[in-house]
Amino acid sequence: ATRAQIHTTERTAVLPSQVAEPPKAKGFDKRRLLVPLALAVIVLGGFFGYRYFSAANSKQINSIAVMPFENKSGDPEVEYLSDGMAETLISSLTTLPDLDVKPRSTVFRYKGKDMDPRSVGKELNVQAVLSGTVIKRGQDLSLFVELIDISQDKAIWSETYNRKQADLVALQADIARDVSGKIKTKLSGQDVAKVTKTYTADPEAYQLYLKGNFYMARYNEEGYKKALEYYQQAIDKDPKYPLPYHGIAVAYDFANGWYVPPREAEPKAKAAATKALELDGSLAETHNLLGKIIFWYDWDWEAAQKEWKRANELDPSFPSPYPIYSAAMGRYEEAAKQQQAMLQHFPLDLLLNMDAAGIFLSAGRLDESIAQSRKALEIDPDSWWSHQTLGLAYERKKQYTEAIAELQKARLSDTNPSSLGYLGYVYGAAGKRPEAEKVLGELKELSNRRYVSPFYTACIYAGLNDKENAFAWLERAYQEKSPWMPLLKMQTVLDNLRDDPRFKDLLKRMNLPE
Repeated sequence: ATRAQIHTTERTAVLPSQVAEPPKAKGFDKRRLLVPLALAVIVLGGFFGYRYFSAANSKQINSIAVMPFENKSGDPEVEYLSDGMAETLISSLTTLPDLDVKPRSTVFRYKGKDMDPRSVGKELNVQAVLSGTVIKRGQDLSLFVELIDISQDKAIWSETYNRKQADLVALQADIARDVSGKIKTKLSGQDVAKVTKTYTADPEAYQLYLKGNFYMARYNEEGYKKALEYYQQAIDKDPKYPLPYHGIAVAYDFANGWYVPPREAEPKAKAAATKALELDGSLAETHNLLGKIIFWYDWDWEAAQKEWKRANELDPSFPSPYPIYSAAMGRYEEAAKQQQAMLQHFPLDLLLNMDAAGIFLSAGRLDESIAQSRKALEIDPDSWWSHQTLGLAYERKKQYTEAIAELQKARLSDTNPSSLGYLGYVYGAAGKRPEAEKVLGELKELSNRRYVSPFYTACIYAGLNDKENAFAWLERAYQEKSPWMPLLKMQTVLDNLRDDPRFKDLLKRMNLPE
């Protein structure tokens, strides 16, 4: 723009039809300064104007929260679509370098709440918030997205997309490209390719995968079973679609030791994760998951770290090694530092706060564990796991009344064998033998209806200081490959067994340090 103005000035400064006036004999003609002075003003104005507007437009957004999209279709059956499109966008934006994208576990706690995006942005400490609405009418989709700059307190971009449902895969790629272009001033061709990557061209397979994710996010027995059905249907539609295989691995890994015996669940989880990586070896999340499966089931610590390292290379947001691994090896202070570093990036992530409370508990930092569990309960008051960890911390402080109260909250119902086992332990440690024996009976009855890990029964016997039965049930847990066994060193409920040679033998067989 500056160059065009300069050329115009030059053309109008000296015209062929002009007749030069004879120079004056005396004095200096001030008009001779007009042209160069005007030229200088234009050049300088153009230069600084360019610098100003370039600086204004070059501002990059380095942190963003993609909020759950609102389903305005009036049909709850479309909820999977609004959730899924937001989740896919989160995954896509995560591939951009130097961009802090808040994870699903952080942003989806706002789902269904009437909150101002600006307030959310300040609470999450991000520069921008992206919100959206989805409307589905028959085969027509209408999606509105809005990007809000928190510092400017205004919307800096919005767009409405009207497409057919058959164009859903391309629509998702278009949105990811448009959003990334608004938050980053410079994107390489590789960046664009990553952020717009689609793993299937089949819109039906994609929707079935989103339905699987929707039910998996419920994290209960019905949810994981329905998720498996939808993931398999997606694979039937497109056998080369890697993400449903990843979903199957997530579902079985979740059910491991909870709803399904480990020897049934984890081999299926590992096979599905391996298949996903055969189809696309760049899936950082799948490498990360495979490392966890190997950790919890194969007990091959070196192989697990290899997968975590690969995940970290592909996406630095995945830690390597995992803090829980350091804690399992008895390196509690190292684990605490690693976990706190992660919490600095994601302070409102429920899972990270819960894990931190558990690490502090194992390290004997009881007050910090209690504070961390309370923080997790502020994020989610219904987090039974947080109540459970809080109860175990109180038990370490011999505050048995408070410990029992928290573990009663954690039970939720008699179908929670984890908290039931720990509750029985606390009863035993508090000298309440009849109550502990009653819980033993409840666990036995529950095992007739669903899988119950032998580890929980071992905990109750440890609380009763019945070492013979405690080790007998720990051996069963070892043989069944219980997912609690890698955390043997971390378990405060087993402290009165540690000096026994049988405990050291278990550690040796699992290749865990004494």
